[in-house]
Amino acid sequence: MGRFDPESRGPRGGGRGGFGGGRGGFGGRARRGDVRAAVLAVLTETDAHGYQIIQELAAKTQGRWQPSPGSVYPVLQLLEESGLATSTESEGKRVYSLTDQGRAVAAEAASTGRQPWDVEAGEGHKLADQTHLLHAAVRQVGAAGTPEQIERAIAIVDAARRDLYTILAES
Repeated sequence: MGRFDPESRGPRGGGRGGFGGGRGGFGGRARRGDVRAAVLAVLTETDAHGYQIIQELAAKTQGRWQPSPGSVYPVLQLLEESGLATSTESEGKRVYSLTDQGRAVAAEAASTGRQPWDVEAGEGHKLADQTHLLHAAVRQVGAAGTPEQIERAIAIVDAARRDLYTILAES
């Protein structure tokens, strides 16, 4: 058994993203409609390219939700294809802006009073906070631990992961 799987999402794995964002926050993976509504809301504030939108959403949620490029760019393409947004090339980047129809759709979505990037408060935040603390401890063991301590830490994290999936299977 190797120390780190290259397809893992761990700090040394190649995978599809780090330990933090990109997965819809701790209330669950964001649905496509949530990403669409969030992108529309950001574009009501300013014209932006995809990376700017991702960074803006991460800032609005204090890093708790950072949608992946794989969720944002298809939404931008669909918005453009459906006539809700247009794009122009600027400094080698595709910058998106809302059409009048896009602004109307965004205004209707905003009328609910809830921002699409609002992260559920309560237990989900507690879990997120504990996960960040766990991540810091794992990194510390990985950086300063002996090979035996690292193997023990791997076993503990693996058992915790299995226990979490068991909790989900109970519902």
